[in-house]
Amino acid sequence: MASSRRTPHPRRLAHVVGAGLAGLAAALRLAASDRFEVRLHEAAGQAGGRCRSFADETLGAVIDNGNHLLLSGNRSAMSYLSEIGARHTLYAAPEAAFPFVDLESGARWTVRPNRGPLPWWIFAPARRVPDTSAWDYLAALRLAFAEPNATVAHCLAAHRILYRRFWEPLAVAVLNTAAEEGAARLLWPVLVETLGRGGGASRPCIAKDGLSASFVDPALKRLAGAGVETGFNRRLRAIEIAEGRIAKLDFAQGKIELEAGDLVILALPPARVAELLPGAHVPLESRAIVNAHFRLASVPAFPEELPFLGLVGGTAHWLFRRGSIVSVTVSAADALAEVANEEVAGRLWGDVAKALALPDAPLPPVRIVKEKRATFAQVPAALAKRARTRTQLANLFLAGDWTDTGLPATIESAVRSGHLAAAAVLTEG
Repeated sequence: MASSRRTPHPRRLAHVVGAGLAGLAAALRLAASDRFEVRLHEAAGQAGGRCRSFADETLGAVIDNGNHLLLSGNRSAMSYLSEIGARHTLYAAPEAAFPFVDLESGARWTVRPNRGPLPWWIFAPARRVPDTSAWDYLAALRLAFAEPNATVAHCLAAHRILYRRFWEPLAVAVLNTAAEEGAARLLWPVLVETLGRGGGASRPCIAKDGLSASFVDPALKRLAGAGVETGFNRRLRAIEIAEGRIAKLDFAQGKIELEAGDLVILALPPARVAELLPGAHVPLESRAIVNAHFRLASVPAFPEELPFLGLVGGTAHWLFRRGSIVSVTVSAADALAEVANEEVAGRLWGDVAKALALPDAPLPPVRIVKEKRATFAQVPAALAKRARTRTQLANLFLAGDWTDTGLPATIESAVRSGHLAAAAVLTEG
């Protein structure tokens, strides 16, 4: 009697090029589906892209290449961390609280959204920015109806105190672009997904032991367990196209010929995509981020016992603490990125000393990290250049925080882009 057991359908091959968060997120989803054999290629010697940690000899500590503050409402990032079993590696504040200090006046305050979606906190003076009224906050609704060319400053700068002490630092951190030129339409979806859902979706979250320990190492372990082949130092030099699809991937180690059912996800920065796909419609203008990491013999207590502090009126925008290391971040830092590291360190240490009330404190051991192409320039004109997940090539898909996720170029956008690319591939499969 003939067996009724069916022969398993052979799995198709999916190449994911780029092991930043977008590529990792895509590879994880594809591997979990068990419908594709997944191969992950990375040009560098490590995964993570702009979201990674490294051991620094000067500081004698593991530091991140950049500081990242997540919010509990970042659903894609939280889903990703759950997939790799790393939710516990995040510090999550018990409530939504955002402490600030004005480095010019010395004023200090904490913004405290309430837990529920009804924002009654704006009517409580102790929960909002000093010298602002509840009605000032309603101006945020202008973002929902912003014209395509509108900037954050155009929509919100009329309420000058609230703009300087809350909207501007928030916008610069989220968009990595000056509020005077940052696209208003990009800030609105962030508010909808976090503050718009109340304090429960707005609790600050930070990687306890570094970005790699939370976002990268557990992902690589999970991928290895799923049988995903990951190759480092594999730079994609060129793509060969034939009959409307990718026919070959040309790596430094040799060419890979694609079979009829093979698919490719490019999870690379826009400049690299433009090099590989001449004529590709991508945003090429970028903005820098500068971070400074200082090792202190003794770190004073931070406000609210939180490991971060917003800074207004100085060069730095945010201050973070992890053990004996305090770090500051400067977004939209193109000009500062061109300054010598010694001058950058002195200028930023002055902000740290003021914020932590350390008068006449000498410069401690420091490491300056400059990401000159941290994100694409998130100005109104660039929004139309964000690429969609699907391309004109039948077997090519794109991922990356710069693609058209509807969000600014953040960790949340990077992960979501990977999920979107994987979903598109699975639809094809």
